[in-house]
Amino acid sequence: MHSMDLSSVSADDIRACQAIADEAGIDLKDCYQCGKCTAGCPLAESMDLMPREVIRYLQLGAIDTVLESRTPWICAQCSVCSSRCPQGVDICSTMRAVRLAAKHAGKRPVPEADIFDDEFIANVRSHGVSNEQYLAAAYNLKSGHLMQDMGNATRMLKRRMVGPAMHNIKGKADVAALIDRALAADEARRKASDASQNGEAQPS
Repeated sequence: MHSMDLSSVSADDIRACQAIADEAGIDLKDCYQCGKCTAGCPLAESMDLMPREVIRYLQLGAIDTVLESRTPWICAQCSVCSSRCPQGVDICSTMRAVRLAAKHAGKRPVPEADIFDDEFIANVRSHGVSNEQYLAAAYNLKSGHLMQDMGNATRMLKRRMVGPAMHNIKGKADVAALIDRALAADEARRKASDASQNGEAQPS
């Protein structure tokens, strides 16, 4: 873990870290840094901050360090960390909350992950189900990885695992409405969190 000057941490920084903890439904004081989350993480070697370090920096109010980290974007959401925590700290949910906070702050340390999320949501919203071949094509185009997985695509086409047909479900309008409600709720939470951090009164 890197050294840091705690005198640079402001009250706003602490509130921002607490907002992430609230969004994740955790109590930062529960973590005593045993490291079991890090020991069980299958992607720890690719992370710039270990899972326990993300929690520790949140405890310290180091919001910028957390939001600029690649770790929450690399997280596979496998929940091994959460299941191993002896204190019941939901680190998996914390990673999701950090990603949301980073996105709202305009920070995207791993832009490819953000592109994939947006394209996946758009794909499911339009058709009610994910069409992997078109999702992969849209992702590769927007991420600049134009030829990525071309070898796999050929094999998948031969085995009829994917095809040119675009699949839709009958209830796709209901799926779109559900996604819209979720996105609206997320935006409302973000605005409420921003207002709370700025000390603004909330509507009754």
